[in-house]
Amino acid sequence: MVAIDTSNPSYWQKVYAPGDGSDLRVLQAGDPALSDKTLNIACSYNPTGNMHLIQRPSPKIGPEEALVHVRATGICGSDVHFWREGQIAGNVLSGECAAGHESAGEVIEIGDQVEGLAIGDKVAIEAGIPCQEVTCISCLRGDYKGCPRMVFHSSNPYHGTMTRFLAHPAAWLHKLPERVSCEEGALTEPLCVATSAVELAGLSIGQTALICGAGPVGLLTLLTADAAGATPIVITDVSESRLVFAKKLIPSVRTVAVKAGESPKDTARRVKEAANEPVDVALDCVGIQSTIATSIYSLAFGRSVMVVGHGPETQSHDIGYLAQNQINLRTLFRYQHHYPKALKLIASGKINVKPLTTHRLPLEEGIEAFHIAGDPSRGAIKVLVVDED
Repeated sequence: MVAIDTSNPSYWQKVYAPGDGSDLRVLQAGDPALSDKTLNIACSYNPTGNMHLIQRPSPKIGPEEALVHVRATGICGSDVHFWREGQIAGNVLSGECAAGHESAGEVIEIGDQVEGLAIGDKVAIEAGIPCQEVTCISCLRGDYKGCPRMVFHSSNPYHGTMTRFLAHPAAWLHKLPERVSCEEGALTEPLCVATSAVELAGLSIGQTALICGAGPVGLLTLLTADAAGATPIVITDVSESRLVFAKKLIPSVRTVAVKAGESPKDTARRVKEAANEPVDVALDCVGIQSTIATSIYSLAFGRSVMVVGHGPETQSHDIGYLAQNQINLRTLFRYQHHYPKALKLIASGKINVKPLTTHRLPLEEGIEAFHIAGDPSRGAIKVLVVDED
């Protein structure tokens, strides 16, 4: 994770600074506020490991912002990690922090300098807000995901998008194409991870691909790899049910169930047997040592691994094997310039994200939504928290 610099806050860091928390109220079951659709309710995590529903002040927008009624928010694995561990990669929760960064909704108010948006527009919310200042090298060269003064919703200290009303810079709201729903719009964020991974990995028509992990990002990567023309595609997972799900999404995919205690070399051997050849591109959507090693050993000479999933910070890999086989080990951090591409893929029907949503719960039941998302026995792929009239 990019180290966030708050020593000289950007304009947006000042706008979205969370304060001391005194304006937040934790709600108990049965609180009348939970049934009042005019109040700004959010689902939050905190250092105690307990999820809370909280009441937040209704935001007031600035001249370059729009006010969005958030209609749908997906629960990401990083949200679950913040809830259970209280931190990610050294980013430690210090108080209540509204969850969520996979969201879409409806514009209900616009600032007086906003162009290109109107009240009633449905939008996908790009959760990262870079500083956009000319002194920032990352922003200047277009690599805005690396901005050291990024405001990323749900990444401490900045509140997330799993809230009823959200003020957000209009420049980072993407109008949904006609016939694309807010639920599909919410899945645009994880789809951007997948499209970015496939693009940066250089996967192209007719290449053999391996995807390790059939979670939400792995399945979206499968859909993207198929849309890019990769064939054959092999996907691995420890869960038979998730591999069955992958087969329903893309019937031509070849599945390999990872066996308990199996070495990465043995799993890789079965991957190559399933593909009938060593693979050209491996996309690891788990990020742990065993799956990255499986990816490495599955590749043909001179090919590439793209590590998409974020696992333990310190791992050990066979550098000698990488060198002797001229294998490129690459990593991915978020995305940039991908929302328009992802929305085109959804709108055109080339990628259908709808089947990934297995559970929908109202905002008032956000805590239960987290428990479903965090419990593998519940069979969830993507859990959405929705707020309907």
